[in-house]
Amino acid sequence: MSKAERTRQYIIEKTAPVFNAKGYSGTSMNDIMEATGLTKGSIYGNFENKDEVAIAAFDYNFGNITALISSRIREKNTAIDKLLVYPQTHRNILKIPFLKAGCPLLNTSVDADDTHPELRERAVKALNLWRSSIVKIIDQGIKTKEIKKGTNPVEFAAILVSLTEGAVMQAKVTGKPAELNITMDFLEKLIRDLKR
Repeated sequence: MSKAERTRQYIIEKTAPVFNAKGYSGTSMNDIMEATGLTKGSIYGNFENKDEVAIAAFDYNFGNITALISSRIREKNTAIDKLLVYPQTHRNILKIPFLKAGCPLLNTSVDADDTHPELRERAVKALNLWRSSIVKIIDQGIKTKEIKKGTNPVEFAAILVSLTEGAVMQAKVTGKPAELNITMDFLEKLIRDLKR
């Protein structure tokens, strides 16, 4: 990795938590300089503008949560156990150091849906990736006869994502895990009820 690539990666890693916590609108160039310890010139020497830093930070944040969940899914053998990774991981999402500010997909979706089309598009792609991963697990579970044949994978993916993000939002805004735990218990039951 060249020095320029290392500097660029350093900027992404240092600003990713800031963008996740403050959002695109709330993150200033001063915040970026403070997080990195670099001058405005150094930052603009590696990124064209704040938009480019924000998009790279979102990709980095979403990549981290995706990598965490994917690694846990790979450890599981059955479709049901793979699906259970989602509530098990999200139940503790606010205790995971790089997710203290909440889910990057949820935060970016709320922040950029009406204000930043490119970030919004990134969030849509991330959401579609998440849902397609769930659909793939359910389809495989139906094929292996672990999951009931009549299960609609697309509907279940929409429900899983909606329950998860809604519960994370409630826990984050109240600072209390009660609703998150109740919802993750309910989601775990829904997943177990998919068994053939």
